[in-house]
Amino acid sequence: MTKPPVPPRNSTPAQGFVQVRGAREHNLKDVDVDIPRDALVVFTGVSGSGKSSLAFGTLYAEAQRRYLESVSPYARRLFHQMSVPAVDSIDGLPPAVALQQQRGTPTTRSSVGSVTTLSNLLRMLYSRAGDYPAGQGIIYAEAFSPNTPEGACPQCHGLGRIYEVTEQSMVPDPTLTIRERAIAAWPQAWGGQNQRDILVTLGYDVDVPWKDLPQQQRDWILFTDEQPVVPVYPGYTPAETRRALQRKEPPNYMGTFTGVRRHVLHTFATTQSPLMKKRALQYMLSTACPTCHGKRLRPESLSVTFAGLDIADMARLPLKRVAELLRPYAEGTAKGRKKHDAEHPEQAEVARRIAGDLTARLRVLLDLGLGYLQLERSTPTLSPGELQRLRLATQLYSNLFGVVYVLDEPSAGLHPSDTEALLAALHSLKAAGNTLFVVEHNLDVVRQADWLVDVGPAAGEKGGEILYSGPVAGLAEIDASQTRRYLFREEAADAAEAAPRPPAGWLRLEGVRRNNLDGLSVQFPLGVLTTVTGVSGSGKSSLVSQVLVELVAEALGVKGDDEGAADAADEDPLQSAAAPALEGRIVDGLQTIRRLVRVDQKPIGRTPRSNMATYTGLFDHVRKLFAATPEARKRRYDAGRFSFNVAKGRCENCQGEGFVMVELLFLPSVYAPCPVCHGARYNAKTLEIQYHGRNIAEVLGLTVDDAHAFFAAEPTVQRPLGVLREVGLGYLRLGQPATELSGGEAQRIKLATELQKAQRGDTLYVLDEPTTGLHPADVERLLTQLNRLVDAGNTVVLVEHDMRVAAASDWLIDMGPGAGDEGGQVVAEGPPAAVAKSKHSRTAPYLARFRQGQNSSAPSA
Repeated sequence: MTKPPVPPRNSTPAQGFVQVRGAREHNLKDVDVDIPRDALVVFTGVSGSGKSSLAFGTLYAEAQRRYLESVSPYARRLFHQMSVPAVDSIDGLPPAVALQQQRGTPTTRSSVGSVTTLSNLLRMLYSRAGDYPAGQGIIYAEAFSPNTPEGACPQCHGLGRIYEVTEQSMVPDPTLTIRERAIAAWPQAWGGQNQRDILVTLGYDVDVPWKDLPQQQRDWILFTDEQPVVPVYPGYTPAETRRALQRKEPPNYMGTFTGVRRHVLHTFATTQSPLMKKRALQYMLSTACPTCHGKRLRPESLSVTFAGLDIADMARLPLKRVAELLRPYAEGTAKGRKKHDAEHPEQAEVARRIAGDLTARLRVLLDLGLGYLQLERSTPTLSPGELQRLRLATQLYSNLFGVVYVLDEPSAGLHPSDTEALLAALHSLKAAGNTLFVVEHNLDVVRQADWLVDVGPAAGEKGGEILYSGPVAGLAEIDASQTRRYLFREEAADAAEAAPRPPAGWLRLEGVRRNNLDGLSVQFPLGVLTTVTGVSGSGKSSLVSQVLVELVAEALGVKGDDEGAADAADEDPLQSAAAPALEGRIVDGLQTIRRLVRVDQKPIGRTPRSNMATYTGLFDHVRKLFAATPEARKRRYDAGRFSFNVAKGRCENCQGEGFVMVELLFLPSVYAPCPVCHGARYNAKTLEIQYHGRNIAEVLGLTVDDAHAFFAAEPTVQRPLGVLREVGLGYLRLGQPATELSGGEAQRIKLATELQKAQRGDTLYVLDEPTTGLHPADVERLLTQLNRLVDAGNTVVLVEHDMRVAAASDWLIDMGPGAGDEGGQVVAEGPPAAVAKSKHSRTAPYLARFRQGQNSSAPSA
């Protein structure tokens, strides 16, 4: 293997290069590398090889640290500060901007318009150049925002919906008694029991069905704002309570009654727990606000129009349509404005300037394939790829010079045709005098690089080395590179040559309406691997991840997501409350589906206490092995003793966290290993127990590959470890915190958890873009596992842009023909060979080229 020569560590940095010396972040092995500035540099390598550790964890983290040193200590507190990277030196590093695939804080008040700052301009346009009703004075820009007191509708406070609490919502089953918890909205456990005991003291009958109570009593219990404080006698019968009151017996305590509606509204308004907020929302009925009709603004703001539309209607249009509406104003050719402009020349000039700025910004978004989005679309509903491209568009318009842009898989979620527009945007950033560091697996993007940094050779501890740094063509000489195999070998995908499996039946949907799907009828083959393709915004995820999942879940009587409870913390409860109604029905094929599993990229846990070993159930078997050792039995240690979440086994100084946080006020908080357990998470007595020479903390520190060898004689542990290795996660440590895992790693852990279960052959698996974050080598591993599920008699449905996956599928459903209101239809369906010949599909040319073995996604002319 030949590598470009790397200058010694004490040398002067080459002009025009960023010189990295001794990078040790995560799994990087003390690497040295020189990377050119003013170039498109792509970092490649298998998942977990160390690409992101170099690009984000080292280069961007150091650039941010240097910038923050130049601002005041107070201002630093306003930034999310990354930890100081483990590196000896970096020379020649310009200021950096990171465009990552993070969603940020999910909130309905964050939208496409706010992320791109287009909403600010639009509000200024309406304020200064809008058509006002006769006699109405000017309204300032902030009054056109539902997020300000000046603009928010007074009835719904800018949410667009009002929430009511009714008797039916709080008491869903009136045949139950109060003692039988008829009042479902009251707290569970002690809180609800306390309120029931208070009602007994107040003389209410808690043992008759709710429907038999007088309406006056029901109304008081549910809706009163009174909060009487009364003696409480827990455990007493109603008769015993009456006698105790008559005798003025000292109570156990004095309790305060709270009406049910008051409890629900107070919980919703004040709780910091997303799960509690979501529970309170169950008992609140949501309807469109009668004052603003869901437009969120006060009537005075909605009375101002531009191009015949109020600002809420304008924000609901696709960006492509907004650009068309504003273009005549930007060019000064708008019809019907001549008289108005003559009377108000200052407004005409304002309209021309602001509309011109808006159309210029919109042009960038349209070039990036985002013309189907609306300004009002809330950010929690966007894919990470869409959100990253919105941020990229903002940077393209900002005209910065001499900056390093660090991008995390910008092609994620992009159809091959949209990738061409992305590449044009990246080249324009470079042409403006900037440097681009791009972490990417898409071979089309890799081929366009000026410089390639290939990290590997494998993942985790077997990676972290710079295999190659230089022009793309030079990678052909690096035998150890897994990227080289896919970048230069001109081969047809093996799976594309395999005969597609015949469907075992059909799952037929009719009348599907959601986003741009309008009365769609579609059929999914059963017992095969189906991939749904189409340009970004064509309706793939709406059809599969939303409607298909919801309809099947409703028919099976389950939640659409196995992680429903865990995911609640990620959601804005108001957003989920306003979710569109489910429209469509399953007309055939459901009889063979007994179970639904959605394997998504959401985290397997949100704290360091969650890890792969606990999620897969593997840790249960390991703890039992430790509890069965002679010394543990002698001490009467059960399996619970070996959990770092249980008081008897964990280190009490760090509560089983393994580290303690040191608050530094103006600087990032420092996490230091616990001085008592030294990061082991367990107390000393627990760590004395050993299984084949290792304690429980040492076992959690093993990688999956090492653990597979260590537990060679234990089949209950070998099976889950074997599956984890098969999905390409052999490099992860058993105890690696969930917070350190990428979305792709989390998705493969979920897939491995499913694969180790006994297959009954009656499950529908749904995956949305499972190749996100995967190297082509890992995509092949993924396909092997998905085919295992199909071979066991299950049905697998994917949403995917990767042509390797599309070509390897049994059946394709191609959505389109375009995005937004130009999409939402099935333009082609059938085996890959048939879809590749379609004249109407924008996917067909790319699929045909891949199947011809040219391993390129560029369409033929």
